[in-house]
Amino acid sequence: MSAPEGDLSPAVIEHGRKLFAGQCDFMLGVVSLDKLPDAGPPEVAFAGRSNVGKSSLLNGLTGRKGLARASNTPGRTREINYFDLGARLRLVDLPGYGYAKVSKTDVERWTRLTNDFLRGRLPLRRVCLLIDSRRGLKDVDADVMNMLDNAAVNYQIILTKTDKIKPSALPYLISNISEAIKRRPAAHPVIMPTSSETGAGLAELRAEIGTFAPA
Repeated sequence: MSAPEGDLSPAVIEHGRKLFAGQCDFMLGVVSLDKLPDAGPPEVAFAGRSNVGKSSLLNGLTGRKGLARASNTPGRTREINYFDLGARLRLVDLPGYGYAKVSKTDVERWTRLTNDFLRGRLPLRRVCLLIDSRRGLKDVDADVMNMLDNAAVNYQIILTKTDKIKPSALPYLISNISEAIKRRPAAHPVIMPTSSETGAGLAELRAEIGTFAPA
């Protein structure tokens, strides 16, 4: 299992743990850029195909089972949802993409809203691009990576549901995805495996995200 680049010392792990153990609240959901909150703390966004386990990951990171439930209530599923992490960091839950039953109009609106957000959001430090470890990279993920590359927004592949695959399959999956992204200009080279079910990789992801928050 690859470890993230940089310093993941006990102090950095503890910083991430404390950050995510603190106050965390749903702020608002927005459907247009003029409704975005004013620039404030650094932002880390989460993107991924529908049913990739985004809500479960957010809940697992913060240790709050119902935190991301607000983004799943009727009328909010196609919004950009903001969560405030103790006024030190903001987590941004982007609408899921690639769901077969979503209309072409919804897809176009998601693409336009997300693309505009990515290009113009100065506090955004990274996008965590969630990939279901059982499915691997799909064409629709490549489309989103193209969008991120074109917007020059740093993104990192986060594998979800790694408890659902054989442990022996994980190194091969990481190697294949690493090869697929190595020439992408905005892709972070380190892939982080996680499981919301077992908690595997969550401490490391908290630490990685925590590097964007002031100490």
